Amino acid sequence: MRIFETHAHYDDAAYDEDRSELLDGKLKEAGIEYVVNIAADMRSVSTTDELTKKYDYIYGALGIHPEAVQNLTEGDMEIIRSKTVNNEKIRAIGEIGFDFSDGYPEQDVQEKWFRRQIALAKELKKPIVVHSRDAAEDTYRVLKSEYEKKEGQVNGVIHCFSYSANEALKYTELGFVIGVGGVVTFKNGRKLKETVQQIPLEKIVLETDSPYLSPEPFRGRRNSSLNLQYIIKMIAGLKNVSEDEVCETTMKNAVRLYGLG
Repeated sequence: MRIFETHAHYDDAAYDEDRSELLDGKLKEAGIEYVVNIAADMRSVSTTDELTKKYDYIYGALGIHPEAVQNLTEGDMEIIRSKTVNNEKIRAIGEIGFDFSDGYPEQDVQEKWFRRQIALAKELKKPIVVHSRDAAEDTYRVLKSEYEKKEGQVNGVIHCFSYSANEALKYTELGFVIGVGGVVTFKNGRKLKETVQQIPLEKIVLETDSPYLSPEPFRGRRNSSLNLQYIIKMIAGLKNVSEDEVCETTMKNAVRLYGLG
């Protein structure tokens, strides 16, 4: 099977002891042909850029997670812009968005930098990787005001989707695809299972969010793209299609998303 991992964080310290073992061999041996490493703060903007230059099959997205926007500056935006312009393997801006968890920056600060990074993505003609937690209504409000569906264009991905199937359909109508990861295997992952059943397979991409959100039966342990097989199996069962069809269709979807065709 040919597999496209659309969202991982292999520059995370969780991989310091065996990063080379995974990235130099194990992932390719498992049929993983593409990985997109996703930045979340200014440190990982640099380390993601470096990973894409070291590994031929690793691409990158550069952006600042809502948790880390409090002290952002226009100078930081210029660094992201420069690295994206000067590295053809940086294929998106992300992960960006809203997270209304306790202790995170105020909503107006998050929205300022969400919209600023969307503006950067538009300037650079890149899709966006959207993080959205406890913020379905506000995420949709911002995206609807910023994007319109254009034929054949993928505006981005809603990463680690956690809302209802009806919400998913609203995002896909705006030209976004839905990132499906380990949560779909959880016993309490009912909403994501329903979403997978109700939206077309052509609107789904595979992700792990490694090192986070390991699927069953490894929930609570460090994740890696090797666990995509459990996500693929669950999606195939929910859609009543073969695992090969899941891999083939999501590969095409991700290639379109990240402009690698």
